[in-house]
Amino acid sequence: MVADPRPREDIAANLATVRAAIAEEAKAAERAPDDVTLVAIAKTYPAEVVRQALDAGHRVFGENRVQEAESKWPDLKQAIPDISLHLVGPLQTNKARNAVALFDVIETVDRPKLARTLADQMERTGRRPSCLIQVNTGEEPQKAGVLPADSDAFIRACREDYQIPVAGLMCIPPIDEEPALHFALLREIARRNGVDGLSMGMSADYPTAIRFGATWVRVGTAIFGARPPIKPSAA
Repeated sequence: MVADPRPREDIAANLATVRAAIAEEAKAAERAPDDVTLVAIAKTYPAEVVRQALDAGHRVFGENRVQEAESKWPDLKQAIPDISLHLVGPLQTNKARNAVALFDVIETVDRPKLARTLADQMERTGRRPSCLIQVNTGEEPQKAGVLPADSDAFIRACREDYQIPVAGLMCIPPIDEEPALHFALLREIARRNGVDGLSMGMSADYPTAIRFGATWVRVGTAIFGARPPIKPSAA
């Protein structure tokens, strides 16, 4: 077996550093640190790495792919019932049933067909994970998310037509643009629709996101270190 060339991370120390930074930014924005939830993005990291974060007391995690999550989280969630698991990657409708069964928050609702399928699965199972509407604030053709111009109508449809539990909005700004512009846009869409939750900000820009009202920040590499190579997946 080839040795893992990545240095071993002190995950507990990294978590403490990120939490301290969140608290500092929240205080600077005249917000309570508890208003911001840290979602530790565990995609591609193996279960033994995740367990280090669990041992350090962290309980809120995110995954990009349903299939990867199914291979990692059921046993962990059974052992530690207060884990909250977020889906932060694009969701195919044929994976909706599995996502509703496993995840506590689905952050990437972005089209009517998916909203309708999630509503059907929630009705069938009685399980109702919180849902976030993903907004493609940069209008990037390669990226998932409802366009800003369509967001009000889609939020209304999710609430009134599909009756899924809309808990907030989510965005991923273009990598080459100032994230504050996108965070401000998402905040405005949330304000005019009476939405409280905002999932925005990752390892490189979560301090800015907090200043613009983020209630969830999604941080992976700042906690777990460099990601292992991504293996091809059907999910």
